[in-house]
Amino acid sequence: MDVGGIGSVYSDYLVNQATQNKSSALQSKLENGYENATDEELYEACKEFEAYFVEKIFDSMLETTKMFSDDKDESSYGNKMVDVFKDTALQQLSSQVADSGSIGLAKTLYEQMKRQNEGRKV
Repeated sequence: MDVGGIGSVYSDYLVNQATQNKSSALQSKLENGYENATDEELYEACKEFEAYFVEKIFDSMLETTKMFSDDKDESSYGNKMVDVFKDTALQQLSSQVADSGSIGLAKTLYEQMKRQNEGRKV
């Protein structure tokens, strides 16, 4: 009895759920009236967006390398688990990039949202 297919389907489900949960949590943070947020909360949301953006860039970069892969069984349970750990590593790397401020997307978003918020208070 082959249970590899079940594990593969389950790992696919977990990866998809984690991605959907992260993007919907970030979206709700940005949609739930940032005008009432403190400066720290606003900047933190902007850094999370930058980290998510960088993570998606890294994901796309890794997808392009898969076309050169020799691995014939990419749907195996072991490969799916490696993908889960790879996703976690990419999330950590993306957060570090956003925290370093080297791209500057979070700072630009923060300043723009702050200006828009100040214009509404007048």
